[in-house]
Amino acid sequence: MKPFDTIGIIGTGLIGGSLGLAIKRAGLARRVIGVSRHADSITRARRMKAIDNGSLNLSIMGDADLVILAAPVETIIRIADKLKAVLKPGCIVIDTGSTKEAIVRALSRTFPLFVGCHPIAGSEKRGIANARADLFKGALCIITPVRTTDRAALKKVKRFFETLGARTCTLTPVAHDTILASVSHMPHCLAFALINAVPAAWLAYAGSGLRDMTRIAASDSKVWEEILCTNKSAIVRAIGAMERQLRAFKLAIARADTKTLRRLLVQAQQKRQRLA
Repeated sequence: MKPFDTIGIIGTGLIGGSLGLAIKRAGLARRVIGVSRHADSITRARRMKAIDNGSLNLSIMGDADLVILAAPVETIIRIADKLKAVLKPGCIVIDTGSTKEAIVRALSRTFPLFVGCHPIAGSEKRGIANARADLFKGALCIITPVRTTDRAALKKVKRFFETLGARTCTLTPVAHDTILASVSHMPHCLAFALINAVPAAWLAYAGSGLRDMTRIAASDSKVWEEILCTNKSAIVRAIGAMERQLRAFKLAIARADTKTLRRLLVQAQQKRQRLA
C-alpha cells in the first residue's frame, strides 16, 4: 500500500515538477495532482508525467492527503486561507519556501497538520522544463517544527523526504532563517551585486571565474525579491559580515600588506575546502 493516495502540488515549476517526478518514481502516491497559475505549465507537467491531472483552481486539492506548497514565499502565505477551505480533514500540508519564520507563523495557525520544510535543491534554472526526478537525491531538507507541530505528521514528512533520497535535519524557523541568510541569501545578494558592478562592455572578456561567481544571479528576480524581503533582518546582518570581509581585503590591498592578505587568503582556502 502506498503511503499516500493523492498528493497535491501547488506550483508546478522546477521544485514542484521535480517533486512530482520523484514521488512517482518512488511510488509514494497512487495519484499526483497539480495547480499552477499558467495552463501551459499544467500541460507540460502532465506531458512530462510529473502530475496525473492539473488545474488552475485550488478546488482540485479537495481529495489530497498531502499538499505541497511549492510556490514563492508570499504566494504560499497569501493562498493559505483559500486552500484551507477546500482541504479535507487529516490532510498534511508542507511547503518548500526558502524562508521559514513568516511562513511557519502564518500556516501553523491555518492548518492543523502543517510542517514547514525547505528542501535545498533548487538552482538558477526555473520552470517545469528543468524538473528532474533525481533533484532531491543527496540534497538536504531542513524541517522546521514548532511547539504545536503534530508529531505524527512530522514523522511522516521526514520519511517522505528521505524516501525521495534527501537527508533531513530539524531547525527552528528562526535558526533556519539566520543560517540561510549567510549560506544562501547573502551569497545571492553578492552575486547580484557583483554582476551589476562589472561594466557591461567588459563582459565579453570574462572567463570562468566571473561565470562561476555569478551563476546564481540568473535566478528568478521575483522569487528572490520575496525571499529577501521576508528575511530582511538576518540578511542585513549577513551582508554586514560580508562588508567587513571586503573592507579587510580592501585595506590590505591598498597597503600592500602581504602578511594580512596571505592570512585572509589561506583562511578562505581552508574554509572552502570544508565544503562538501
